[in-house]
Amino acid sequence: MALTTGQHSWWRPLAGTALVLMATAVMTVMLASGTEIAGELANRPLDSEGTATWGDIGDTALALLSIAFAIPAVLLAAHCVQHRPMGTVSSVESRLRWRWLAICLALALPLVLFTVAVQALMPAPAGKSGDLAWAGTPAFLTGLATVWLLVPFQAAAEEYAFRGWLLQAVGAWCRSPWMAITPQALLFATAHGWGTVWGFTDLVVFGVVTGWLTIRTGGLEAAIALHILNNLVSMSIATAFAGAFASDDTAADMDWAAVAIDVPMVLLYATAVLWVTRRRERANGTDVPGGPNTSPPPPTPQTAAASRPTGYMDPAAEA
Repeated sequence: MALTTGQHSWWRPLAGTALVLMATAVMTVMLASGTEIAGELANRPLDSEGTATWGDIGDTALALLSIAFAIPAVLLAAHCVQHRPMGTVSSVESRLRWRWLAICLALALPLVLFTVAVQALMPAPAGKSGDLAWAGTPAFLTGLATVWLLVPFQAAAEEYAFRGWLLQAVGAWCRSPWMAITPQALLFATAHGWGTVWGFTDLVVFGVVTGWLTIRTGGLEAAIALHILNNLVSMSIATAFAGAFASDDTAADMDWAAVAIDVPMVLLYATAVLWVTRRRERANGTDVPGGPNTSPPPPTPQTAAASRPTGYMDPAAEA
């Protein structure tokens, strides 16, 4: 059941979505304008579209930063349109639960590393060269610093936009968790562009699984952890090779072999998270990881409707 701590009217999710898009666009335009002015002053070369370029690493940093703007945009919409605490986008505890995030990171790390290692041992896809040249120590260290600084914000921003705002916005209109999960998963895959059917399928699976984990665990931490490590590990490896950042390939361009490795990893991660969640529920006497050690008294319908944010739904509501 979708419950909210703020004011709910049918139009608020629509108005909030418009504000998220508009605020993100405004901040992105401001960033682009600033970099263009700086490029003119620094006499930077122009790319094929006539805009200033800062090299592969610099342009990648700007792209990551522009995506990260979705975080303040989502929080602003929750506060200004729905009149609810910003933290309710993060979890049912109205904050990002850092200990639970650390546990999810620990669960995801070995699975992501194993998946990347297996994919690295596979032959290069047809039409793509397997020859990679060392980027050089200065470029590698600069790229690594850029990735480690910005990728966590970029990955978290996508989770706040899709598994946070969109899932909760649709969840405000319907009782079924799957009605809230499906649209954001499809939009998440679409936002990465159309590459291959396999890549699109992989992104939809990722969106569905992380959407379900968000509802089941009552927050974004499990989705953020997997997304951050997926991007961080792959992009950290890419910094070692010359020209890797210049590629336009994304997860949408995955072939069937890569998907056959990635999807089981995502499902195995979800299984591990749900197993730990159930253990923590039994230990804490609560239905939310990280909650108090004793169960609270049963809420009345009025207090229940004021205790959980929009979109974090009870999986048993359909039963």
